[in-house]
Amino acid sequence: MQRSPFRALIAACWFAILPPAQAEMLAAPTGETILTVSGKITSTNVDGTAQFDRAMLEALGTVSFQTRTPWRDGVTTFEGVLLETLMTAVGATGETVTATALNDYVTVIPISDFTRFGPILALKRDGEYMTIRDHGPLFIVYPYDSDPELQSQTYFSRSVWQLRSLVVD
Repeated sequence: MQRSPFRALIAACWFAILPPAQAEMLAAPTGETILTVSGKITSTNVDGTAQFDRAMLEALGTVSFQTRTPWRDGVTTFEGVLLETLMTAVGATGETVTATALNDYVTVIPISDFTRFGPILALKRDGEYMTIRDHGPLFIVYPYDSDPELQSQTYFSRSVWQLRSLVVD
């Protein structure tokens, strides 16, 4: 018995518009979890969240840039994952991200910032992994020198060091 090409096309279209049965799974971290992403995400790995160790973040691909910051003298080189790349990896569907630091500092960042300005989730500063004592292990950093608009308290307050979690809203 041959199937009708029309029926196959209808079936393909139907399955294309159906929502996925469950969230896409990420690999589970094998090292110490240094970031948990939750909220409106479609890719998870631990209890409905996306948890990352350092190796998982680096596997997403890293970039670096040099910029001045209000917290250090001179120009600093930061290396890490583009936040836009991270949001793609977790299947983020929200408008904002609530970032929380180890000391419970909280700020809300529009996801549109990630495409517009290219901030990173920095793992390294001047070639060295950042420790908790030195603003690490993760630090949201904007390329402040790339746009005068970024040299304001608005963006400095979105630059969370000792980041522990992101909630996509």
